[in-house]
Amino acid sequence: MSEISIDRITQINEFEWEIPKGFRSDMRVPVRLFAARNLLEESFNDKTIQQAINASTLPGLVKAVMVMPDMHQGYGFPIGGVAATNLETGVVSPGGIGYDINCGVRLLSSRISLEEVIDWLPELASMINQLCPSGVGVESDFRLSVDQLADACQGGAQWAKSKGYATAVDVDLTEDNGCLQGANPEKVSQRALQRGRTQLGTLGAGNHFIEVDLISDVFDEQSARVMGLFKGEIAVQIHTGSRGFGHQICTDYVRTLQGAVSKYGITLPDRQLVCAPIRSPEGQDYLAAMRCAANFAFINRQLLSNRVRDAFESVLAGKVDNWQLRQVYDIAHNIGKFEKHLINGQEMTVCVHRKGATRAFGPKSLGVPEIYQEIGQPVLVPGSMGTCSWVLAGTETSMERSFGSCCHGAGRVMSRSQAKREIWGEDLMRRLEQQGVHIRAGSMAGLAEEAPQAYKDVDLVVESVVGAGIARKVARLTPLIVIKG
Repeated sequence: MSEISIDRITQINEFEWEIPKGFRSDMRVPVRLFAARNLLEESFNDKTIQQAINASTLPGLVKAVMVMPDMHQGYGFPIGGVAATNLETGVVSPGGIGYDINCGVRLLSSRISLEEVIDWLPELASMINQLCPSGVGVESDFRLSVDQLADACQGGAQWAKSKGYATAVDVDLTEDNGCLQGANPEKVSQRALQRGRTQLGTLGAGNHFIEVDLISDVFDEQSARVMGLFKGEIAVQIHTGSRGFGHQICTDYVRTLQGAVSKYGITLPDRQLVCAPIRSPEGQDYLAAMRCAANFAFINRQLLSNRVRDAFESVLAGKVDNWQLRQVYDIAHNIGKFEKHLINGQEMTVCVHRKGATRAFGPKSLGVPEIYQEIGQPVLVPGSMGTCSWVLAGTETSMERSFGSCCHGAGRVMSRSQAKREIWGEDLMRRLEQQGVHIRAGSMAGLAEEAPQAYKDVDLVVESVVGAGIARKVARLTPLIVIKG
């Protein structure tokens, strides 16, 4: 197997690199990397680059495997990876989507100034923490029967709206209107359905969070105004996904599709790249189940949004004017979808895998809400705990060069086990509180796992995607409250 080093990667410009198709004989397409040099060099500390090369061997790939600057090692595919496959000759791979299906971020804006709310932040933090269940295996008081869950999985955000849990604006300002068509709960195991029944409206643990943020900087006044973001005012981020429901679906199909690899004569350099032809019964079954998990996650973030709105009302109504929260956007970053893209000068529908990467469609793109048609879709890039986060916008260049995709966060540089060995949760909490960040965490060990030093510098990650032209800066957010499981 060829050894890879940065000296063997072709530098296209300051923020773009390529591993040519001929680097290894089994590669079907090149690997395109978007990153500043120092971020790319960091990626050689794990198997990120090797995984990207392995991913380039899958049948039916088009154009290139793309890797974003927040790249790090994942299951089979690198996190930060984007790949598109031909619907007729290509495959779908659970490893290219991830275990936490439709892990994503929702951003809510307000017209509340920091001065109005600063005295109420501790109470607000406690109320959000009380109303939003978090932690490993936590259950919600919002419980569904298996039949009700099946209906929810097919309807997504539209189901939530029909039950009074979402407004028309919430649905409109959610990626794909919060519902992937073709979800079929009959393709979901009973084990997954039982796990999902009690998990809607829960945050979970790991890198999931709810943050109340200050809009500390605005870089594009027009786009920020359209999004309802104003310097000095408050916003909320909600980061979670499909919880144990999605994890179980991925687990089930990673096992099931092992047989499909043999059945269809697919040769893989890594068993974790398990896949099935898109048009095969196995591929269709996985897609139908994966869409159930994606729709579950859209509902999950919607229900948490409602709880956060309840917390704002409970603490701030009568104390500040305009305490209401308005949806800016909800975006997925572990998902597989059929999309139309320009491939070699021709429009083609492909299956885009985004794992630890977000959609970043540019202005006038199909699927972008009408309100954002002139500026491009909001791109939400949360930082690590205690650091800033970013709101970007998609560009025409992202459509041309990255399947309309961008980075999804800071990206780990330290494993969770290493972080727990090297960082003391109580010390971290004390430092963050001293910085004026109100922390509510159920576990000090879990807090240590998500320490800022366990992640890349999100500002450098953003500089890379902006420098590559696949996104542009709109606003920067600074944390005031962080809720962790």
